[in-house]
Amino acid sequence: MKNDPLSYLNNQFLVAMPQLECSEFSNSLVYLISHNTEGAMGIIVNKEKPFHLADILEQLRPDTLFPAVNLMTPIYHGGPIDTERGFVLHSKDNVFQNTINLPDIQLTSSQDVLIDIAEKKGPENYLIALGYAGWGAGQLEQEIIENTWLTCPFNADIIFKVASEQRVDAALEQLGVNFSSLSRHVGHA
Repeated sequence: MKNDPLSYLNNQFLVAMPQLECSEFSNSLVYLISHNTEGAMGIIVNKEKPFHLADILEQLRPDTLFPAVNLMTPIYHGGPIDTERGFVLHSKDNVFQNTINLPDIQLTSSQDVLIDIAEKKGPENYLIALGYAGWGAGQLEQEIIENTWLTCPFNADIIFKVASEQRVDAALEQLGVNFSSLSRHVGHA
């Protein structure tokens, strides 16, 4: 199989540029899971929802009592598509049903990971999100050309060890860039 020239953005972060300020992606950090000729898929990793794992488990297993230790785990807004569907980005120390192995972490979309997290049997590091961000064929490339997104290297510690409100800055710091220095105006040399 030939190398897909568009796959270079897999396992990267996308930082929403200031011109997205009035959109759902305002100040978003997206972990790009998949990018190929058919489009792209990512999970927003820095926007917490106003509920927790306990709220999801109450819907999935209303008659089960779980230890309180992990029930206050935040749930993230993963993106505007399929917002009822859950995704868990996690460290590679556990494998579950529907687990996809990514270069540095794993993605699981089955309920068993949520139960294991609640019972403190799950992966050491995890982020639970509802929904995802998606782009059609060529759409993300066009948005990058229009300076809507800035790409930077993925670092799992940013997802798992940095507070959600500091993740954009931490990702940009890898490039030596400060978010406040980014311009809202698009320009091309």
